[in-house]
Amino acid sequence: MNQRKDNYRAALRRGQADPGPHTPKPTTLSNRYVRITIELDPDVQRNLDRWMEPAVTLLTNTGATAVRVLTMLTARRPPR
Repeated sequence: MNQRKDNYRAALRRGQADPGPHTPKPTTLSNRYVRITIELDPDVQRNLDRWMEPAVTLLTNTGATAVRVLTMLTARRPPR
């Protein structure tokens, strides 16, 4: 039991360490006349995922509910 507590405490201490600096990912777009370099922070993807996930989930659930309602309404309609 003590070893488990020690492992848990050690993991908590490791998790509190300051993360190292992020190195940007450069992407170069070039042609004969123009050269553009774009640098993206690797943390951007995590931020986008965190911000977009609730919106995408809401849209998916809304679409599924709409399809369910339409299916129920068409099933109740008598054939002509």
